[in-house]
Amino acid sequence: MQPQRILITWACAIFTIVLVSKATTASDTNATAADAATTIGDICKTTVYPDVCESVLASAAGTPTASNRDLFDVSVQFAMKRVESARAMAYNLSHAGPKLSSGRQSGMKDCLELLDISLNQLNDVRNTENGNHEDISTWLSAALTNQATCSESLQTVQSSNSRDAMNVQVQSLVKYISTALALHVRVNSARTDTDETSRTGNRRLLSDKLPSWLSADDRRFLLASPADIKADAVVALDGTGTHKSINEAIAFVTSRGLAATDADGGGTSSKNVIYVKSGTYKEILRITNKQTNVKLMGDGKGKSIIVGDRSAGDGYSTYDSATVAAVGSGFLAKGLTIINNAGPSKHQAVALRVGSDKSAIYQCSLQGYQDTLYVHSNRQFYAETDIYGTVDFIFGNAVAVIQNCYIQPRKPNSNQHNIVTAQGRTDPNQNTGISIHKCRIIGASDLGSTAVYLGRPWQKYSRTVVMMTYLDGSVRPEGWDKWSGNFALSTLYYGEYGNTGPGSSISGRVQWAGIHSSMSTSEASKFTVGNFIFGDEWLPNLGVSFTSGL
Repeated sequence: MQPQRILITWACAIFTIVLVSKATTASDTNATAADAATTIGDICKTTVYPDVCESVLASAAGTPTASNRDLFDVSVQFAMKRVESARAMAYNLSHAGPKLSSGRQSGMKDCLELLDISLNQLNDVRNTENGNHEDISTWLSAALTNQATCSESLQTVQSSNSRDAMNVQVQSLVKYISTALALHVRVNSARTDTDETSRTGNRRLLSDKLPSWLSADDRRFLLASPADIKADAVVALDGTGTHKSINEAIAFVTSRGLAATDADGGGTSSKNVIYVKSGTYKEILRITNKQTNVKLMGDGKGKSIIVGDRSAGDGYSTYDSATVAAVGSGFLAKGLTIINNAGPSKHQAVALRVGSDKSAIYQCSLQGYQDTLYVHSNRQFYAETDIYGTVDFIFGNAVAVIQNCYIQPRKPNSNQHNIVTAQGRTDPNQNTGISIHKCRIIGASDLGSTAVYLGRPWQKYSRTVVMMTYLDGSVRPEGWDKWSGNFALSTLYYGEYGNTGPGSSISGRVQWAGIHSSMSTSEASKFTVGNFIFGDEWLPNLGVSFTSGL
């Protein structure tokens, strides 16, 4: 993601901070401090953690150099310092004690990685120039998600002392990052309709109906065939490429910053393009936060296959169980099959995990059982992709649109039923959710009487919509399942709009407070490519076909 800077304007109607000058008398100073405290108290009432908010902003209120717009910056800088402290602890703990198996050691290492990513995201927020509301909301939401993931991964850590000490740090970070996000949302809620119209008025779809946030090279890549591309690296098991390993190819193109040329006038040129020839690659791929704009092109579904078998059953954290994990922004994949073949008895076993901002997965096949696709964080788009799984097999806390995809609940263990989604929104100010649009949800032929539900609330503010999608008879009339007791039933948001098929009838749907079985067109439009992930601004450049609106 490219650093940009947003100009935060605090309207006088929201609050006024009176700065103390060097010439202020003692009585005036006391009055000013009281006014500032009262105003900050009013501001912080709208945050999830008002006491934390007040303690963070109090230091800015009495600083002569502070200005109205500085309050948000102060909250971000405060969070950054706490992330740095937590990262130092995670580093020490991950390198302390006896060496454990790779699975059992992954939990603390997850936290170290996630804190590194969070630090970069907060730095992007702080240094953003000419940015927009969606960028800031997305990066802060992702940084907050990282803490929830760290806390979850810590459950795999055997040493209770180190686990508990790290978790204390993480829970504090949740409050500080949540405060920054709430302040950002508050500022931007004051924008006028004119401002919004001006900001979005230049959105357009190009002739190939792809959103504009994808670069011209990325567009050509996703519309191309392997024969059309000029790859920076070619992976082939038989030795006919530049590498035999996909990991080696990724390291090669990202370390040298290669960019293919198009001097002969033919083919498609782009940067960090890796062509993966047909074959079965038994690899665990990790595309790090610093490895950006990696593009993987395979020969097609069922031809270029990447297989792993990590699972919670073998001691790995859910985060680290992924066969393929992409964090660096701008990740693209086309024509690949990605599998986690641990099986239905090994519990969480991720095939693909994506935390890459402005990423796209096109014409791929993702196969697993529990937790197949981890839409972890940031803005993601999936098109013409097949997704197979059993329990919570599309889950996470990204801003994700899944469009024109084939989604198949497959046969689970005999004591299980299938849940398509488990969305993980933990904070009401996060801009995250899963939008399933114009897809097909069809149970496997051997599913039998296994119940299928559209989703269940993994976290308190879980948000999922299913729109204009075919639902076969395997989908239960109730539509949605509980997580545990009455947890999140009034705070979740589960919506349906214009679905078809035997499982689409809403007459038997559950009647929880958070259920919206008949969304209006206006409400449904909020979850489209154009409005939810603002794909008109970046997808066209990737070259992937999509529908912007309903």
